[in-house]
Amino acid sequence: MTQSANDVRPVIALAMGDPAGISPELTARLLSMDDISDTAHLVVIGDRRILDEGAACAGLELDLASASLENFERTGTSRHVFIDLGHLDPADVQRGEATLAGGTFATRNFRAALELANAGRTQAVCFTPFNKQAMRFAYPGYDDEIRFVADVIGFTGKVREFNVLEKVWNARVSSHIPLKDVAAHLSVDGILAEIELTRQCLIAAGHANPRIAVAGLNPHAGDGGSFGMEEIDIIEPAVQFARQRGWEVEGPFPADTVFLRALKEGYHAVLTMYHDQGQIAMKLMGFDKGVTMMGGLPFALCTPAHGTAYDIAGKGIADAGASREAILLAARMAKRSAAQAAA
Repeated sequence: MTQSANDVRPVIALAMGDPAGISPELTARLLSMDDISDTAHLVVIGDRRILDEGAACAGLELDLASASLENFERTGTSRHVFIDLGHLDPADVQRGEATLAGGTFATRNFRAALELANAGRTQAVCFTPFNKQAMRFAYPGYDDEIRFVADVIGFTGKVREFNVLEKVWNARVSSHIPLKDVAAHLSVDGILAEIELTRQCLIAAGHANPRIAVAGLNPHAGDGGSFGMEEIDIIEPAVQFARQRGWEVEGPFPADTVFLRALKEGYHAVLTMYHDQGQIAMKLMGFDKGVTMMGGLPFALCTPAHGTAYDIAGKGIADAGASREAILLAARMAKRSAAQAAA
């Protein structure tokens, strides 16, 4: 890929998400934003007919270059590029419903974006929201995006979801498992590994010396063992090992106040023990700005933290704030990675 010396914008593969929700509209809005154009060069993968419906819904006219998966680099970077797979007739979209057709559309777009990044042809991947039920219709083994990414690119390393707001990140030790299994899932080594990955991802996003607050599992962080021993036996030892490595990590703090502490005292991230322990707080603080980032991969991968919003699909009122933040975060991480590789 050839870029001028002054054009250092990272190239980001943007996969269109579920066509029955707000993804087409969000994709169109992103392509029209000046700050996105100034920050990144987007290579969008989908069906142009679906995108055009999204643009019409948003009241936008788009000026895009057209290319194929094989030769998009030849189009240059003066305009965003659209790769039209021509794989979904808008007449087959059932707006507001999870369907096999929608899942097939989204999985194919996502697969193509991942393959481009894995081959080094783009520096990051983003996608507008998927519907997990539709994805499972198309790909029965689809547990979540992490599983799909690993299957597509053959990645065997550790990958974890992070939820990101401007002032604080949320990492978690366990994710998509039943609540009854969380305590058994915790270990000193496992928590320490999550602290390390969180720290690495924060540094990759530009935080030179990140501060991490660790939440307890039990009410009042166990209250000295009165409500459980996980804090004493597992979480606190992991925190101490992290501190011995010279990392700025503190806790365990009670989960009901740890985010207040993080915001007040300037922690860059909160490590929670399970999914909803952090998700509830993050979505209350910034549902329309939150980003989900998948850390541990060889390239940045970001998406808005909200879902497909079937209830407002086609109404032209979708807020692209979180999608915008996802692109900007992926661009920052990609530029930092490129700078480190060149050093």
